[in-house]
Order: sequence, then C-alpha cells, then structure tokens
Amino acid sequence: MSAKVEIYTWSTCPFCIRAKGLLEQKNVDFIEYCIDGDRTARQKMSERANGRTSVPQIFIDDEHIGGCDDIYALERAGKLEGLLNS
Repeated sequence: MSAKVEIYTWSTCPFCIRAKGLLEQKNVDFIEYCIDGDRTARQKMSERANGRTSVPQIFIDDEHIGGCDDIYALERAGKLEGLLNS
C-alpha cells in the first residue's frame, strides 16, 4: 500500500516545482494544494506544519515532512522510500 502524500504549493515556486519533480520521478501519486493568494488555505497549511509558512510543505500519511530541502534530505539518507511505501 502506498502512502498518502500531500503537498502545499505556489504555482511559480521553484522549490515546489523541484519537490513535485522528485515525487513524479518516483511515480508517486500526490494531492497538491495550490494556495496562491489563498490566506485561509495558507493558514490551514501553517497549522498543520507546526507554524511554518514557507512552501512547499509536504505531508506523508498526515506526518509533516517539511519542505523541499527536507524531502531531498530524506531521499539522500535512503529514508524516503520507506515513508512512501508504508
């Protein structure tokens, strides 16, 4: 069973594009919440992300993973596959 992956993004954010690219490269289905200019959605994201307001914010099975640098760090450490295949 594959994990539920959610990512909050802005449409023109290069870090968002990079994080989505990694997920796409791994053939991971994900739910994208594009929050361009949506204060309510940004507030919800921040609440879920322990106060973080930068994008992207990534969640795997409702666990906050962090942003672009965080997901790439998990990949380099060999831990991303285990999270995605939970």
